[in-house]
Amino acid sequence: MADSSDLVFDLVVIGSGPGGYVCAIKAAQLGLKVAVVEKRSTYGGTCLNVGCIPSKALLHASEMFAEAGHSFADLGIKVSPELDLPTMLGHKDKTVKANVDGVAFLFKKNKIEGITGAGRIKGAGEVEVSAEDGSTRTLKTKAICIATGSAVAGIPGLDVAFDHDTIVSSDDAIALAKVPATMVVVGGGVIGLELGSVWSRLGARVTVVEYLDKILGPMDSEVSAAFQKLLVKEGFHFKLGAKVTAVTKSESGASVTFEPAQGGAAETLEAEVVLIATGRKPFTEGLGLAEAGVATDKAGRVEIDTHYRTNVEGIYAIGDVVKGPMLAHKAEDEGIALAEILAGQAGHVNYGVIPSVVYTSPEIASIGHTEDELKRDGVAYKAGKFPFMANGRGRAMLHTDGFVKVLADATTDRVLGVHILGFGAGDMIAEAAVLMEFGGSSEDLARTCHAHPTMSEAVREAAFAAFAKPIHL
Repeated sequence: MADSSDLVFDLVVIGSGPGGYVCAIKAAQLGLKVAVVEKRSTYGGTCLNVGCIPSKALLHASEMFAEAGHSFADLGIKVSPELDLPTMLGHKDKTVKANVDGVAFLFKKNKIEGITGAGRIKGAGEVEVSAEDGSTRTLKTKAICIATGSAVAGIPGLDVAFDHDTIVSSDDAIALAKVPATMVVVGGGVIGLELGSVWSRLGARVTVVEYLDKILGPMDSEVSAAFQKLLVKEGFHFKLGAKVTAVTKSESGASVTFEPAQGGAAETLEAEVVLIATGRKPFTEGLGLAEAGVATDKAGRVEIDTHYRTNVEGIYAIGDVVKGPMLAHKAEDEGIALAEILAGQAGHVNYGVIPSVVYTSPEIASIGHTEDELKRDGVAYKAGKFPFMANGRGRAMLHTDGFVKVLADATTDRVLGVHILGFGAGDMIAEAAVLMEFGGSSEDLARTCHAHPTMSEAVREAAFAAFAKPIHL
């Protein structure tokens, strides 16, 4: 690769995760000269390398293993599945490679210069890149996009020593060498429940310790409670309203000590593996933000305006490193919007219509307001629900757990939120996103013809229930 020290770019993106690489590609498509600085040897950031993609590969593989052992017989298929963990992990690694190689191909296709090294902002218009061999070079650019994502946060107020074997983070939990007999998951959020599901299906006895009195804190309470019951049926154990006070190595692996969040006697659990899944924090280490004068808030997030501008002219930020939900697709949309703005267009993100998905079995998908939020804010609303137990396709596939809930304004019938607990929920939520993007009503959704038999008919039926009555219930 040619020395880039003399090159001048329209945009230099620091970080090649979903926000960064999508921003770079869109900007290049719009005619900008773009470079991407990435400290890893492969593109894709946390999401493609150790997050979204590898975890979904393991979730799918472990789900197939569980179905083979528990559901196939009911379909007339007699098998005795045997776990081959190295091959399963190999599938995960192949999936990661295909995706990160795909990003490299897209960079080449769009004439984006990828530069390996740690990026540091020297000031407006200058990014210094330090390579592993100690060499440095400075890139000149009209605009800088900070897209450095997030890192494991750990337990607030507690210094936990990760050994990457018995006390692990999500990065480690996608590559355990063997299935632990027991696992304690600290944190009942998306990451903890997804990775806990993987190892539970493969044979681990999983206990979740969560500070709040419910799992999936921001999710709709009805959905959260129903999902917890399903997880208990699958073998999960829960300790809710529990404040963790210590995580230490022990003779059998590691121990977790916790006490009731409201006060009370402490309790200790032993496990072969303890997974710390208490969230993530913005990653800005080594970026030189303070020296460059870039403002951050109390949570360590880069402060931006509605056009992703920081307080320093020519420096922008998107994704996990700024305010808002830490979701790959949110970062992608911000990347596209920023690229359009830099190209003189009107980039925009509708933050009220960003779906959230938990890729467990069954899946959970949510968009818009929860029922809890509408009640809290005093919004008059209508709720329509429909269970997958009454869905023909669900019965045929033995996927009858869960339901769809549609929330609509009591006066205008405009859909305010949709929540799905069920097989394929992550895909079904897309039609709710399209409907809400165009300000659609529950009647609009109910009067839209859906193919039969499909799981998505339950979405239509829930919409019928919101504005009139369901047909098949």
